[in-house]
Amino acid sequence: MTAAAPATDGRSTGAPSTAPRGLTPKRLYRVVAIAEAITWTALISGLVIRAVVGGDTGDLAVRIGGSVHGFVFLAYGATAVLTAINQRWSVGLGMLAVVTAVVPYATIPFDMWAHRTGRLEGGWRREATDDPRDAVWFDRLVRWMLRHPILLAAALLLAVVALFTVLLIVGPPVPKA
Repeated sequence: MTAAAPATDGRSTGAPSTAPRGLTPKRLYRVVAIAEAITWTALISGLVIRAVVGGDTGDLAVRIGGSVHGFVFLAYGATAVLTAINQRWSVGLGMLAVVTAVVPYATIPFDMWAHRTGRLEGGWRREATDDPRDAVWFDRLVRWMLRHPILLAAALLLAVVALFTVLLIVGPPVPKA
C-alpha cells in the first residue's frame, strides 16, 4: 500500500474532500452562538443569586455574569456581522442574527436553522469570483481582511474591547432602583 502524496497545501491527496478545513464560518458562528447562550445562563444565575442571597454576594454574581455576557454578546454581534457579510446574507437576515442575542438562548435555534437551510455552508471568501459584488470596494476589503486572519481577529477584538469599555463607563442598561 502506497501512502498518498501530500498536496501543495499540506493536505493528503489520498481521499478527495470538498469540505473546508480549519475554522470555517459555520464553526466560528456556532461556537460563538453557543458561548452567547451559555453566558445568558451565567447572567440569569447571577440574577437568581442576587434575588435569593442578596447583598454584596448577589451584586458580585450579577456583575460577573453580566460582564462576561456583555463581552460575549458584543463578540457574537461582531461574529454575526462577519458571517453575514461572508455568506452574503441579506441585511435583514444579518440583523436578525444579531438581534437573536437579545433574546435568551435564541442564538441556538437561529444557528440550527441557518445550518439546516445551508446558510452557513462554505469557506471564507478570500478570492474574487465572477460575482459582480466581488468588484465592490467593500467586498475587496473583506477579502483582504480574511486573507489576514490575525489582523482581522485583532481588529475585531480591539473593536469589541473598545465598545465594551465605553459601555462599562456609561453604566448598566437598567439603572439601580
